[in-house]
Amino acid sequence: MLTVGFSYDLRDDYLALGFSAEDAAEFDSVETINSITLALETYGCKVEKIGNVKALAAALVSGKRWDIVFNICEGVKGVGREAQVPALLEAYEIPCVFSGSDVMVLTMNKALAKLVVRSRNIPTASFAVVETLDDIVGLDLPFPLFAKPLAEGTGKGISSRSIVHDKDLLREICVEIQRKFSQPTLVETYLSGRDLTVGILGNGNNAKVIAVMETYYQKGAELGSQSFYNKENWIKVLKYGVIVDDTARAAADVALRSWRALGCCDGGRVDLRCDEHGMPNFLEVNAIAGLHPTHSDLPMLSRMVGLEHEQLIHRIMDQAFTRCGISASDKKSIKAEATL
Repeated sequence: MLTVGFSYDLRDDYLALGFSAEDAAEFDSVETINSITLALETYGCKVEKIGNVKALAAALVSGKRWDIVFNICEGVKGVGREAQVPALLEAYEIPCVFSGSDVMVLTMNKALAKLVVRSRNIPTASFAVVETLDDIVGLDLPFPLFAKPLAEGTGKGISSRSIVHDKDLLREICVEIQRKFSQPTLVETYLSGRDLTVGILGNGNNAKVIAVMETYYQKGAELGSQSFYNKENWIKVLKYGVIVDDTARAAADVALRSWRALGCCDGGRVDLRCDEHGMPNFLEVNAIAGLHPTHSDLPMLSRMVGLEHEQLIHRIMDQAFTRCGISASDKKSIKAEATL
């Protein structure tokens, strides 16, 4: 039976250390950890919970090894934080589920990801990176603009104020982001159209779209963005639905081309927003997508098309095993052991 190490950041651990709810927003709940563990076990693997990157480093130094590591560590500090676990595993020649360190750095830096996507003629909003307030002086993008941290997720640093109509407010937002997140601000042409996310399974030319899901803003929502408030209060202020119209087909095409251009692995999510003409534009890719069984977008849209959480994890493992060179016969023997 293959041994799967499981690396993750447990939200409760960080809250106990004094992290705010927003600081800990990307980290995972006990429910998520337990649900993934069960899915890995029913896939036929022995699961060893590792914990965060420091726990992984200590385990590796002590001599621990696994056949593969299921990695959902977000990390704490820096643009390269999602790359820390894959980089450690690469140094020890241990394969991991989801993308490698190079892709994790690229996709976390939203401006670099947009540069790559744009170089492939994939639609994405015009943008600039504000590192100092002097960068705002020469900014030639037309208002309204959308301002957000360069390298955050889960709506962190995004609110109703992120839609900016003048340079004075833009300066305020950029100062706030630098103070709170110690990073530059990504400033984009605001996209006023439909809000979409695309679930993807697979690698390279074999990657496939699971479904395209649209977000509908309800009474009480902060309109126009996937803000931290909206994500934290999604049950009250957001509704979701799978779409299959022409826009969905265009979104699937943009998402797949972006996924392949960025070199993402095994499974994840691409976020898009339509412009005023209805064209889906690339926003960002989630190389480590949230995997809460009921609250996260990827499991949610998968369930809408009949793919339950356990099945989703199994499909992700299928993709990782194939990519890492585990043969079909190996997989059958693993699953056979689980039934004994």
